[in-house]
Amino acid sequence: MTLDTSDRLPQVTLYALQTCSHCREAKKFLQQHQIAFRTIYMDLLVGEERNETMRRLRSLNPASSFPTITVNQEVIVGFKEKKLRRILSLPPE
Repeated sequence: MTLDTSDRLPQVTLYALQTCSHCREAKKFLQQHQIAFRTIYMDLLVGEERNETMRRLRSLNPASSFPTITVNQEVIVGFKEKKLRRILSLPPE
């Protein structure tokens, strides 16, 4: 019998810009630690999809700065490695 652990995995979303160096660092960090995550590149969205995603981003981070990272219900504005490690239960650096 296999246990379904999907409800225990963190739901991670990275709101980013392709040209943002801090966004690239955040993405690299998540990949290096084998964290499953979804990337939304705001600069690639158009039309209503962009408008709706911007509304969502503003509700999470009124400044709409990048990167904005959500882990379950927590919001991290900027690439804050120590906070990400704590929320994701990763060992300290």
